[in-house]
Amino acid sequence: MNSRDATDAAARAAAYRHLAGDPVLGGLVRRVGRPDPFDRAARGFPSSTPFEALALHIVGQQISVAAALTIFARVTGAAGGTLTPRRLLGLAEDTLRTCGLSRAKAAYLHDLARRQAEGVIDVEHMDGVDDATALADLTAIHGVGPWSAQMFLIHQLRRPDILPAGDIGIRRAVQAAWWLAEAPSPRDTARRALAWAPFRSYASALLWTSLGAPAPQPPPA
Repeated sequence: MNSRDATDAAARAAAYRHLAGDPVLGGLVRRVGRPDPFDRAARGFPSSTPFEALALHIVGQQISVAAALTIFARVTGAAGGTLTPRRLLGLAEDTLRTCGLSRAKAAYLHDLARRQAEGVIDVEHMDGVDDATALADLTAIHGVGPWSAQMFLIHQLRRPDILPAGDIGIRRAVQAAWWLAEAPSPRDTARRALAWAPFRSYASALLWTSLGAPAPQPPPA
C-alpha cells in the first residue's frame, strides 16, 4: 500500500467511525460496508481529465448513467478520441445533437469549453479552491447546477464533506433507511445531514450504495 492509499484508508476509517455514531447510518455500514466516495470506477465512470469529467456530468443530467456514457462516448469520438475545450468548440451544435444531446446540453457544453478556453474558469486546477468558491465558480457555467457541481467536487476534487441533498437517490435512500412515509425534501435532507459533517461525502456514498442492497428489516413495532 502506497502512502496515498494508506492516507485514504485512514480517512475512510475515521469517516465511518464518525458516521456510525448515527444508529441508522451505523446499521447501513454493517449492511453494505464502507464505500469509497472517490472511487469513480465503482459508479461506472471512466477515468478522465477534470474537464472531461465536468462535461460528462453535464451530459448525464436527468438521464441514466448508461445513457450518459453512451452519448459521451459519441461526443468524444466526434472530437477525435479526447475531449478538450478547443475540440469541443470545433464541434457544431448539429454534430452534438446527432450524438444524442439536446440543444440545451449542446449549448451548455460549448459554454463550458468557451469559459475554460478563455481562462474564465480553470477546472483543471481547482485543488486549492475552497468548497464554497468552487461551487460558486462551477454553477456560474450555464447548465451546471448545484448537483453537477457537487458531483464534481466529490468525484474529481475528492472533497470529503459534500452531500447533494437534492439528489433523488440520496433522498430515497434516506426515506428507506429511516422508514419515512415519503422522500424528504432537499432542505430536510440537508438538515438531517448536518450531524454527519465533516464527512458528508462518505455519507453520500453510503446512502447511494444502500439503494442496491436488500431492504432492511422494519423497526420493532
